[in-house]
Amino acid sequence: MRDKNITRKYYIEKLEFEEYGSADYDGYLMVQKDNIQIHFFEFKELDPKENYGQVYIRTDGIEKLFQWMLEHQVNIHPNGHLHAKPWGQKEFSLLDPDHNLLTFGEEAE
Repeated sequence: MRDKNITRKYYIEKLEFEEYGSADYDGYLMVQKDNIQIHFFEFKELDPKENYGQVYIRTDGIEKLFQWMLEHQVNIHPNGHLHAKPWGQKEFSLLDPDHNLLTFGEEAE
């Protein structure tokens, strides 16, 4: 993350994660939602256009989650709308403010 306040705001206010832990460490942020926990470290020189950080989050109820994202006006990656993939997963993706790619996936039935 380049800016802890921007990252915190995105994950907590937009994606409805909660801040994890009782300590506020300088340059470090921990957020969680359900069984997902993501840790961020400060990297002020990060160029979002060159960032290839990514997280794959396995979930249940992918259609419901995708619909929730749309209803809450979360920007879905232009190439990442909900789709059944050839490898047997239903997935969608989004980019956070620093262009970390978050892909949510569920086993396709």
